[in-house]
Amino acid sequence: MGDLSLFEHLSGQLTRMCDVAETDPSAPLELLGDLLGTSGSRSLAEGPAWPSQVADDHTPVEFSVAFNEGEPPTLRILGEVLGTPPGVRANLSATRRFLSRHADLHRPRQTRLDSVQDLFLTEDPQGAFGLWCSLVFRHGRLPEFKVYLNPEVKGVERAPDLVAEALRQLGLEGSYRRMLDHGIRPGELGRRDRLTFFALDLHDGPQARVKLYLTHHDAEVRDVVRAAGAVDGVDGAELAEFCVAAGGGTHLFDGRPLVGSYTFTRGAEKPVGYSVYVPIRDYVSDDEEARERVVALLARYGFDSGELDRTIAAVTQRPLGEGTGLIAHVSLRLGPPRPGVTVYLSAEAYGVGPARPRRVPAVRNPVEVPAGRSTAGHL
Repeated sequence: MGDLSLFEHLSGQLTRMCDVAETDPSAPLELLGDLLGTSGSRSLAEGPAWPSQVADDHTPVEFSVAFNEGEPPTLRILGEVLGTPPGVRANLSATRRFLSRHADLHRPRQTRLDSVQDLFLTEDPQGAFGLWCSLVFRHGRLPEFKVYLNPEVKGVERAPDLVAEALRQLGLEGSYRRMLDHGIRPGELGRRDRLTFFALDLHDGPQARVKLYLTHHDAEVRDVVRAAGAVDGVDGAELAEFCVAAGGGTHLFDGRPLVGSYTFTRGAEKPVGYSVYVPIRDYVSDDEEARERVVALLARYGFDSGELDRTIAAVTQRPLGEGTGLIAHVSLRLGPPRPGVTVYLSAEAYGVGPARPRRVPAVRNPVEVPAGRSTAGHL
């Protein structure tokens, strides 16, 4: 594998994944090649050109597949465009150039990004990234573009005000206070509860979203259930069951943290959707165990696990019991526009996490769901 270039490794995986998702690979491969730029020709044996936090092994690309009711799986690429030489500011500028190059053919609309980007610019950026890009490939449609900005780019303590101003400029400030009231544990904003990503859909349609991500360190499942209460109609019991099942029975996520995201749209005074992301790789002994849990979750929501197995086979041929991290996250999406389950897969271009002994979770009482919470299903 070390003789392959980064593009050769990733493009092989992507071509096979497109076959599973019934997607023409021409546009995905073109966009992957441009996203990687000169780093794509770099040999895997040389190691990563930049310690990207997109993936644990610093591969600047992560794949995911979204399972939606009544349609083929949706393929997505999350990537960090690298500048020359790479750095947080240089990578941000390289991402803007990447988006501009594809404005005519693939039509990413940067109007909303233009309106808030200055808020996220600084001469001394903090954190590991400034701007990431997501490419979404739905069967028979043009690629969709989304970007992720870093709310903590000017420091952890300034993130809440930065996000508030960005939402104000986008006409969405009314939803923010409700999100904070539910999502933040008392005294934990900027500590155990962190504003992690500020995401924008790059199109001008009525469904264009802003998504705000909260990372909950050392959180119990009940903390996420409370956080999801900012969104009407979320079934707290369903959310809790998903987290506990994905975590193998654990109620306290004291390894990699749980993450929740809120969907904001114009005209709504509160978030309209919620997703939870379970870092399953930290709560399994190996990827075989992770697969077993994800298969059970997919079955619970009526999805075919055969598509998951074909997707895994498209990414790797290694025995799943020989490592962890291939299946990085599993998420449950609640609310419009497409509720469902998403599985996140590492490209493992530079390394595979080691298998570990079985983790035995503590026996806990069932999660208490606050009174008044809807129990209606969403999927």
